[in-house]
Amino acid sequence: MRAETTWIDGIRRSLLTSESPVSRLKDRLLKKAPSPPKRQASQQWSHAFVEYLRSECHLSDNTVVAYQRDLRRFHDWSGGRSVVEMKIAELSDFVAWLNTQNLAPASIARHIVALRMFFRYLQLEGVLVENLAELLGSQKLWQRIPDVLSPGMIEAFLEAPKPFDPYWRRDRALLECLYATGCRASELSNLKLEDVHLEDGYCLAYGKGNKQRVTPLGRKAREAIALYLEEERPQFTKVAKAPPPWLLLSRRGRRLRREAIWELVKRYAARARLPDTISPHTLRHSFATHLLAGGADLRQVQEMLGHASIATTQIYTHVDQSRLKKVHQQFHPRA
Repeated sequence: MRAETTWIDGIRRSLLTSESPVSRLKDRLLKKAPSPPKRQASQQWSHAFVEYLRSECHLSDNTVVAYQRDLRRFHDWSGGRSVVEMKIAELSDFVAWLNTQNLAPASIARHIVALRMFFRYLQLEGVLVENLAELLGSQKLWQRIPDVLSPGMIEAFLEAPKPFDPYWRRDRALLECLYATGCRASELSNLKLEDVHLEDGYCLAYGKGNKQRVTPLGRKAREAIALYLEEERPQFTKVAKAPPPWLLLSRRGRRLRREAIWELVKRYAARARLPDTISPHTLRHSFATHLLAGGADLRQVQEMLGHASIATTQIYTHVDQSRLKKVHQQFHPRA
């Protein structure tokens, strides 16, 4: 009886040792088991967050890329640490570090917004219990008056593409469209041929959040586009593998990228001897300011620009002082 008890005790002890089959099986299962979601590194959630911004928030591609770049900078700064372990003091240190990186206040403010949205997403997914990024203070921004070209400067700028340029008809149509519609460079780059209605004098632009709006096309812009469609665009479509749907094409029949539009604007601005700060957005600012100076209603300009809030459009009322003088002379009793 004693021998049987000793034998049973020996088996029981062998099963409890690390060398036992049961113990080895248990170790293998524990090694293969995934770590709890709350302990995953924050980088692993970035890809899902980007898809969330595109599919559910419906943000534009440029905004998604900017937020993705901001989060990458945050991950590099944190050394890959999990956001679950971070405290508000560490997030504040990140904002303080951003202020030492020679970034514009608007860029720092965007970093904070990207961080808040990322933490909010993790909170929705159950990774975080509370969103500490909401406690970060907002970056105070000065309201800057946009640069605007005078009508004379606009005329010189639009006439800058000359017949000796390789694709001057396309380039002139590009500049005319920017000024006639007030479109952003990305909106003009994605403008399709089917969205341009020359006979009716308008085109359909797709702005932030893929929101559609009607933008006008004046006589000069329609003439420039018609000349480009007749003389140059057929040359670009010949080298394309399939009929391209976009209005503005590169010499290889591809969509004219936003970066290429910037380069062309810079080139012709230098030829017209305009300041080197000129960009496609300068033509957008000039479009809005000249409309208001001509007597257009602020709500109409807001609709043509595609601004979600009229507060964004109101900045242009501070640019043109002649409009304010006319209003004062017309309505003030002692003007």
